Amino acid sequence: MTTRTALTTCPLCEATCGLELTITDDRITGVRGDRLDEFSGGFLCPKGASLGQLDADPDRLTTPLVKRDGVHVPVSWAEAFEVVRSRLTAIMAEHGRDAVAMYLGNPMVHSLAGGLYAGELRRALGSRNVFTASTVDQMPKHVSSGLMYGGMYTIPVPDIDRTDFLLLLGADPYTSNGSLWTAPDMPKRLKALRARGGAFVVVDPRRSRTAAAADQHVPITPGTDVFLLLAMAQELFAADLVDLGDLAPHVNGLDGVRELVAPFTPEAVADKCGIDAATIRALTHRFAAAERAAVYGRIGTTTVDFGTVASWLVDVLNALTGNLDRPGGSMFPLPAHLSKGRGSGKGFTTGRWRSRVRDLPEVASEFPAVTLADEIETPGEGQVRAFVTIAGNPALSLPNSARLEAALSTLDFMVSVDPYLNETTRHADVVLPPPPPSRRPHYDIAFLGFAVRNVAKFSPPVIPLDEGAMPEADILLRLAAVLGGLDPDTDLDAMAAEQLDTALAKLVEHPKSPLHGRTVEELRSALVEGTREERLLDLKLRTGSYGDWFGAVPDGLSMAKLLANPHGVDLGALEPRIPEVLRTPSGKVELCPDPIAADIPRVLDALRDRPDDLLLVGRRHLRSNNSWMHNVPALVKGKPTCTLLVNTADALRLGLTGGGVAQVSSRVGKVEATVEVTDDIASGVVSLPHGWGHDRPGTRTSVASAHAGVNVNLLTDDLRIDPLSGTAVLNGVRVHVSPAAD
Repeated sequence: MTTRTALTTCPLCEATCGLELTITDDRITGVRGDRLDEFSGGFLCPKGASLGQLDADPDRLTTPLVKRDGVHVPVSWAEAFEVVRSRLTAIMAEHGRDAVAMYLGNPMVHSLAGGLYAGELRRALGSRNVFTASTVDQMPKHVSSGLMYGGMYTIPVPDIDRTDFLLLLGADPYTSNGSLWTAPDMPKRLKALRARGGAFVVVDPRRSRTAAAADQHVPITPGTDVFLLLAMAQELFAADLVDLGDLAPHVNGLDGVRELVAPFTPEAVADKCGIDAATIRALTHRFAAAERAAVYGRIGTTTVDFGTVASWLVDVLNALTGNLDRPGGSMFPLPAHLSKGRGSGKGFTTGRWRSRVRDLPEVASEFPAVTLADEIETPGEGQVRAFVTIAGNPALSLPNSARLEAALSTLDFMVSVDPYLNETTRHADVVLPPPPPSRRPHYDIAFLGFAVRNVAKFSPPVIPLDEGAMPEADILLRLAAVLGGLDPDTDLDAMAAEQLDTALAKLVEHPKSPLHGRTVEELRSALVEGTREERLLDLKLRTGSYGDWFGAVPDGLSMAKLLANPHGVDLGALEPRIPEVLRTPSGKVELCPDPIAADIPRVLDALRDRPDDLLLVGRRHLRSNNSWMHNVPALVKGKPTCTLLVNTADALRLGLTGGGVAQVSSRVGKVEATVEVTDDIASGVVSLPHGWGHDRPGTRTSVASAHAGVNVNLLTDDLRIDPLSGTAVLNGVRVHVSPAAD
């Protein structure tokens, strides 16, 4: 028996925590936080602590599966890819590339291979029918940021370690560890904020873990954060509290914002959002009076009817008080693998093409996931007949999921890259399993772009691949080869070398490049010896904002430096980046974008709407992450967490009792759920967590099936979206609740 210690980065949420693993005979037998990690400093949550169980899950697939006579059977990699090639090639030849749809799930951005090769897959497919988890999550923030700053990933984050006042809407970072906001050990950071004399306020219909720890919890009617934010902006103008500070020379559209928000006085919105006018004014003045302050909004502000407008208003409030792009306010991280900008660009647009059935606009080169079932069900030219899913479980995560499940069963062919036979992949004709986290390299391509401190860290695999397993990068590249019309046994090294040489050639040929005049061969030979991902990442690091530029910058960053510093490299606190970070044609922050202004009349019309039904919201739990971690015993033990939260007064009125069963119905479906009566949720609101419903036949997730829970997306409506982003409305869903029949 051989025992050793290894360091890695947790890939299970956005916090990017460092882990110290005890490994016995190539099996993780212990997990603790890495106390020397430059960013997380030893923090560990229950998800990270369970990495060993997740890694060694006996239900995790280790060989490809092919469905024969309705049963999934193990086959070789060569046979699996040949089935994929023959079936997809035939469908594309007969019906065109738009007949194949692709869905990219959330775990793609938790993977180095996913971050490097997702674009390659999309380009190889060449279909307009691309869908991702973004339109059931965060797309409104991408759209509002694109319209304001010119880039969809130009998203500012609260500088939590230096702020004096933090306003959180629709977010529970004590539980989520942050989202579009990478900040390990959020509880410690929020406690430190209070310890230095600061404060934070949580606006949420539920008294979450974060709200319970806050200086003030402000309950709100679900889906109405947009009205609160509009009223706060209106009050800033009315009380002469607007002060852009150093941002003033870099902003267009201030007068336009003043005009847009004018009708939304605190009195006008109070009844709509369930917060009295005096509280709205007090909150606004408290925010404006803070020396350094920031507003942050998340799922509760994005997966709603006005998600893009609410996301825009978060940044508007930061800008109007001079807190955008300054220390202690809301700032733009600068990750190591990216270069600084030029201060202007082409800007951001949507609607370059539209979906076939519902005529929904393209956003960020994808269609809203809510229309996937339409494209599968509706006959005609361009009908989706084949489906590729990668690290996603849309059968559980998309609204009106019963309809989507039925649609999936009608496909001519489906292939999934996934470690489990789950609610979605049970429909697949071929399943290609990637290796577990311990057997693949890790660098956070996505999340370092939202980090509250500029850091960089690379984690090599801590356990070698099992015999017969295929690296995740190879799976994705082989699939890309097949989608591009090549043979599955294409020389991947040659493909990667061509990709690398193309990137190097641009650097040596560009007259303004620091590498101009050097040779491709010279630079290629200087890259780290390692896997394809490592060499490509080395190039990005060496030519990024902190890079060594192949020796031109002393002590600059490279893969070699990260390998020599396994606890990470601290690159410093966030610094102001405007105007450099901007990609707008004007070179300024567009504070009043035309698409936003055009949507305000719809918001104004909604002021008059008063729902009679209860409103359903989702929630997260510290031991859960979407749908794919419920097969880990340590994360589902104890008291069940998939319950229907009901306010005490509502329970009495409806005849519900704690531990009893309620029937919950909406326009699209109904479920039965165990009732949990509590005063931690506002009257008129009920809550079910997302990611559950593991009761479908044909799956192979034994632990999850024994703790099935109910699927909240049997209730959410695929016809309700935020039109600017195409994002599904998952919070504020109108439902009817009653005691279930015996």
